[in-house]
Order: sequence, then structure tokens, then C-alpha cells
Amino acid sequence: MAVTLKLSRGGKPHLPIYRIVVSEKGTKRDGKFIEIVGQYYPHSDPARITLKEDRVRHWVSVGAQTTEIVRNLIERTFPGLITEREKHALSKLQAARKKRKARLAGKPDAKKAAKREAKKAPKKKTVKKKA
Repeated sequence: MAVTLKLSRGGKPHLPIYRIVVSEKGTKRDGKFIEIVGQYYPHSDPARITLKEDRVRHWVSVGAQTTEIVRNLIERTFPGLITEREKHALSKLQAARKKRKARLAGKPDAKKAAKREAKKAPKKKTVKKKA
């Protein structure tokens, strides 16, 4: 199952403290998690963010998705961490698409070619044997 970095709420009523956790995609907000990678205190002035840089880099490198808020918090703390990875992934995807288009440019459409070959091939006559 997919892994995400998301916020888990704690603290008092009207005074939240969020943990930034790694959990499976389908789990509840405050449910089961794999690892705590940081904390976010939104009511301190300015808002305080503490992250374990090595663990965040590890989880992002193995393909963990982030929620929009966690992504913004990571970008605020470590500028360019996620955007560099996304640019790299996008460039790999675009290179693969160009390679595929170049490969297919030399070949005619497979269905059309099969129909042409079927028309060109002489039809075989079948002879029924009498018993």
C-alpha cells in the first residue's frame, strides 16, 4: 500500500500540536503510523516546525507522498527538497515519452498493418473430405 507523510493532531482543545507522521494511505488521521518524523506548533509565534531531515529525505526518496500542508511545511524548512525530486521524475517521464514516440514513429499503426496483411494474403480454399 502507498505511504504518505501527513499530520496527526494532538494537544489541547483550541491549542493543537501536530505530529508529522509516516503512515499508510488508508489510515485515519490520528490512527496507526509507521514513524514520527517531526512536529508542527502552529500557535507559537512564529509557527515552529521541527523535522528529522534524514528521515524526511529517506521517505521522500522511497516515494512517499505528502499531503499539501506537509509538503508546504517541508518546503519551508528544506527549500527545494520535494521540487527537485519532482523535476527529476518529470524529466525522466518526458524522456521516456520522447523515446517511445521516436520508436513508434517508424512503425505504422499495428491494427492498420494487420488489416493490410490480411487483405494481401491469398485465401486458402478448404476441401471437405467425404467419409
